[in-house]
Amino acid sequence: MMRATWMAQELLTTFSDELEEVTLKQNTGGIYNIYADGELIFSRKEEGRFPEITELKQLVRDKIAPQKSLGHSDKK
Repeated sequence: MMRATWMAQELLTTFSDELEEVTLKQNTGGIYNIYADGELIFSRKEEGRFPEITELKQLVRDKIAPQKSLGHSDKK
């Protein structure tokens, strides 16, 4: 839960003008799914791993604000 909380804070900070909320739902079994606009954009089960924060920011950006620059977090 600590990693999810940290990632939520990072997303809220990075996308302060684009995101209204980030919702965390406590569960068991290591579920870690990221949705943007109702679409699944990352699944820990499907990927077999947690995302890196830069990867997560890129996935969210590509869905909700494709024109936004992420500075050093952008793909090279």
